[in-house]
Amino acid sequence: MSISELLATTNETLLEGSFFAQVQKSTEKETKSGKPYLEWDLADATGLITLKIWNNHPQFHSAAETAPETLLQFSGQWTQNKYGVDGKGWKFRVLTSEEKSEFLAGDPIDPTTREKQNSDWADVIAFLSQIDDPRLKALCNGFVKQFEDRFRRTAAARKNHHARRGGLVEHVAQMMRSANAICGVYPDLNRDLMIAGVLFHDCGKLWENTYPEAGFSQLHLIHGEMLGHIPLGLELVNKLWRDLPLESWREIEPASEDVRLHLLHLIASHHGQYDFGSPTLPRTPEAYALHYVDNLDAKLEMVKDAYASANETAPGIFERKFPLSAPLVTPLPSVADTEENRADSSSSPSSNELF
Repeated sequence: MSISELLATTNETLLEGSFFAQVQKSTEKETKSGKPYLEWDLADATGLITLKIWNNHPQFHSAAETAPETLLQFSGQWTQNKYGVDGKGWKFRVLTSEEKSEFLAGDPIDPTTREKQNSDWADVIAFLSQIDDPRLKALCNGFVKQFEDRFRRTAAARKNHHARRGGLVEHVAQMMRSANAICGVYPDLNRDLMIAGVLFHDCGKLWENTYPEAGFSQLHLIHGEMLGHIPLGLELVNKLWRDLPLESWREIEPASEDVRLHLLHLIASHHGQYDFGSPTLPRTPEAYALHYVDNLDAKLEMVKDAYASANETAPGIFERKFPLSAPLVTPLPSVADTEENRADSSSSPSSNELF
């Protein structure tokens, strides 16, 4: 079981099982009657929850002595309500060294996240291998060689979408698939530039939304706080570009300086608007395409998360989840998905018919 599974449960649905988590923060508090209790922020590769530990819990004193960043296994019965996750008859223990290594690689109990990120990373490498422009290919390979470990433990955001350890890999892989598909529909787009632009558009987040080697709490680094990921991405690409053997490609067209400038433009303009943090607006077909591919993947990830966590306010209508602009409704299933149920429903009119 993972934290995302706990968060996805409906109100008061009872889950029995265990999950691994890291204690992000331990806060001492008091009830209205003055009794002490602890509030733990717990995280794994899939999400974050808060768990209250009351003073009558058998392991209350052990919990009070547990330091933040400790990796633990929690076992018991779990429910979720409007106040958060609650446990009954639960206990915890410290992970073994082997369990810690497996846990930091993803989630050993539910390896779905780890397997997906490994598959996504393989797709990223495959797309990079298909780049024909030798300058962009060398630039991408140099970046991967130097920063793979850091890249694979970085989130795509601090909240809202892909806000988890390794989330940037998921975001970039899906954007590359979309970019590759769009280039097939709009053949005038520069596919090499699009794939390289996707790889580098959020590379500054390696200093804005990354995680430590052994933890699930995003780091707050001075460069990320003072500059932000777009300026950091521009600086990183320029640094890597200067290390390329550009003289050996002097006869290639388009000129290397034009390639560099167009790639930097994708990074600078990918937010699409000045008030969203872009220092310039999209001015090329690839810049427009990259901006919309980025926005589409982020929005659909938010929609997926909202369906998993929002409560129904009426049949088929869900409460609004920030930052989505409106409440979601149940999506329309495909014909294939509903084929088995068609015979049962054909004899009576739909309850959703207006007239």
